[in-house]
Amino acid sequence: MSNSRWTRDQLKLAFYLYCQLPFGRLHSRNPEVVELAQLIGRTPSAVAMKLVNFASIDPAITSTGRAGLGNASSLDREIWAEFHADWEGLAVQCNRLRIAIEKEKGLRLPTNFSMDETEAMEDFTGETRQVITEQRLKQQFFRRAVMSSYRGRCCMSGLSEPRLLLASHIVPWSKDKANRLNPSNGLCLSALHDRAFDRGLITLADDFTVIVSRQLLANDNELVRSAIAVLHGRPIELPERFRPGNEFIARHRTEIFERVAVPGIHGEG
Repeated sequence: MSNSRWTRDQLKLAFYLYCQLPFGRLHSRNPEVVELAQLIGRTPSAVAMKLVNFASIDPAITSTGRAGLGNASSLDREIWAEFHADWEGLAVQCNRLRIAIEKEKGLRLPTNFSMDETEAMEDFTGETRQVITEQRLKQQFFRRAVMSSYRGRCCMSGLSEPRLLLASHIVPWSKDKANRLNPSNGLCLSALHDRAFDRGLITLADDFTVIVSRQLLANDNELVRSAIAVLHGRPIELPERFRPGNEFIARHRTEIFERVAVPGIHGEG
């Protein structure tokens, strides 16, 4: 099996994993790489090589001088394009594909759901449980893709405690169905900065510098000044992959940010 051509389904599962792993973890010793290899009947080395092939066509990686292996196939590029055209559809498809292969092979590979979450779903019907499960898996994919891209650090404060970090949508989940799972529509933020961003109290300029609303700039609370107001005009830490889309940032400024006068910052006010 390991010497045969990669199938489209295998490549989808490989790219799905690629999106959720930091560049530095695309190696054959990674337990998730080993797990995927077991699932699709390939060696961990072959899976790791394929992940690095995907990196070779990722502009966010190549723009930093890292080239991957450089021998991605035309089918690799097709899978890349399919995901970028329909993140949610492909994420759902990959989850269903994984479950189908597990059942066919009689495997019981680990999931990232806790026992409490699994037990909480027992009261629902089969159809409802599937909907809830898929919703959680989609949210999990988005979170992992965003968190890994930002190296597990809040892009505004630098906080690296995972229990205090959120994968925040730039354009909210409810306002753009097509980009709900697009990692470029995400930022890794601390719970505090996520709340401020979600409420339109802070936003980003096109050059990825932070814009703080006049309301918060005028607030004399010590925590507001030291944790939020001080960020005004500072650049965020850009992600390793999936740079925030300028179109999403522009929409956040236009549709969500409290557009009270903020003089001197990129024409705001």
